[in-house]
Amino acid sequence: MAGTTDRAATVEIEIADEPALARLAACAAALARPGDLIALEGDLGAGKTAFARAFINALQDEPEDVPSPTFTLVQGYETRAGSVLHADLYRIKDPAEVAALGLVDSLADAILLVEWPDRLPDVPAAGRLTVRLDFGPTPDSRMATLVGNGRWRALIRELDGG
Repeated sequence: MAGTTDRAATVEIEIADEPALARLAACAAALARPGDLIALEGDLGAGKTAFARAFINALQDEPEDVPSPTFTLVQGYETRAGSVLHADLYRIKDPAEVAALGLVDSLADAILLVEWPDRLPDVPAAGRLTVRLDFGPTPDSRMATLVGNGRWRALIRELDGG
């Protein structure tokens, strides 16, 4: 189901299982470029890190271990699309901590994947794709709500059915 507003385009996709989530992430990765913010929202265990792993590995020549940056806060990767920074802001309590990470400054030259983006200050981005993952009707399924802003408004329809 797709919809648009003045500022964003929205698509809802039912995700059957983790391989389907990986396909969606790979499709988003193919469209991403430096300056994009991919905001990953959802409860603990909803698949944010699984999405990030698949996104990063889709841009690698050889798959690599993509650990959750829960404790390191930020992990960087050099990919075919340029630098990708994967941040997990779950443990962040003070916005000044986010500023100290330098994420906002890095956005000009990197793709930024952020788990728990509600802890991120308002960040201007060439494009913002918000991926909201909610538990679906079966243990392996998820409902993905994708909201595209900026250049992602036009691209989001390409993710429908990813």
